[in-house]
Amino acid sequence: MPKIAELRAIEILDSRGNPTVRVRVALADGTTASASVPSGASTGQYEAVELRDDDKRRYGGKGVRKAVANVNERIAAALLGKEASRQAEIDNLMIEMDGTSNKAKLGANAILGASMAVARAASISANLPLYSYLGGAAATRLPVPMMNVLNGGKHADNSVDFQEFMIVPVGAPSFGEALRYGAETFHALAKVLKKKGYATSVGDEGGFAPNLKSNEEACELIVEAIGAAGYSPGKDIAIALDPAASSFAVENGYLLSKSRQGNKTAEQLVDLYAAWVERYPIVSIEDGHGEFDWKGFVAMTSRLGDRIQIVGDDIFVTNTKFIARGIEEKASNAALIKLNQIGTVTETVAAIELCRRAGWGYVISHRSGETEDSFMADFAVAMGGGQIKTGSLCRSERIAKYNRLLEIETELGGRAEFSSPF
Repeated sequence: MPKIAELRAIEILDSRGNPTVRVRVALADGTTASASVPSGASTGQYEAVELRDDDKRRYGGKGVRKAVANVNERIAAALLGKEASRQAEIDNLMIEMDGTSNKAKLGANAILGASMAVARAASISANLPLYSYLGGAAATRLPVPMMNVLNGGKHADNSVDFQEFMIVPVGAPSFGEALRYGAETFHALAKVLKKKGYATSVGDEGGFAPNLKSNEEACELIVEAIGAAGYSPGKDIAIALDPAASSFAVENGYLLSKSRQGNKTAEQLVDLYAAWVERYPIVSIEDGHGEFDWKGFVAMTSRLGDRIQIVGDDIFVTNTKFIARGIEEKASNAALIKLNQIGTVTETVAAIELCRRAGWGYVISHRSGETEDSFMADFAVAMGGGQIKTGSLCRSERIAKYNRLLEIETELGGRAEFSSPF
């Protein structure tokens, strides 16, 4: 495998118009590749640190010149001459250079940009698609998409407390058909909203963001839209939720202030979710409790874990230490996986391996501040978990991932696998 000849970063903009990092790698054989780093709005406290400049004269302090400089001056010097195929060695070298537990010195945005770019360059040099390079010949399973169609919480300025209401095409026979099921339902939902006098503007991840009468009305509208699109709720298309409860957690409970539903205890939240599972075709709930509410997660998993997928995001932050605790305490039965939560490709794979050994599900996920980079689409196929969460059926930074998955399905041809994990 050729050696790294050049590593260079620049400051670009993400889907919110905020700065992020893009890293370009050149190998000695002439191969070049780049990777762009996403950014989250709803973030866990223990996520790897996204290094920002805090210079209020530029981008309101959100510039990433420091992270860019760390790539160009420090990381590049350390990686030049390294064989691009040695992903774990390269990632571990950057982790050691940083020397902190959360990548606060160099910045997870700097480290991840380099990590992803090296992996992509190595795959091109090896004349392999990225999913095959990372996952081997057995990487043939396309993921079932969780498509965000209604937004609330931190992702929208509206009356909905819960962050994401998603449709999951569990009955589709292929990824291409799953995408069609979702797109048709998305457009049907737009018509349903217009008919009821609701706005059809969209939030950060492309889902509609109307002011609804309650959080539960979102589920009612989705079920109506599934039927209007000609599909059967539960059989063809199910529902997944991401309340992102950390965003409305308060001392000793939860405050549903946007919908004016008042305070809820952790137990009352479980009761609410259980009631919804009875009434609606819900197959997965992510972050139903806050990132510090381990007891709430345990209680919810104990009550609903044999019926639906209970996903931890903020509580685990793609970190093997927290996932291991979750496995031991039976705090969920699945983990959300975000490359930029932990900061390297190698560490992300390690988190997935831990989930696999425990028999847990795992969902490869985007961030609300995305770019047109489709790395995570290949990564989802490489990891073979059968689930991806990459936003709604509009906005090009979301569609780029779906379109890449369509390409992969076409490349795989008869070898392509698609099956619902639910």
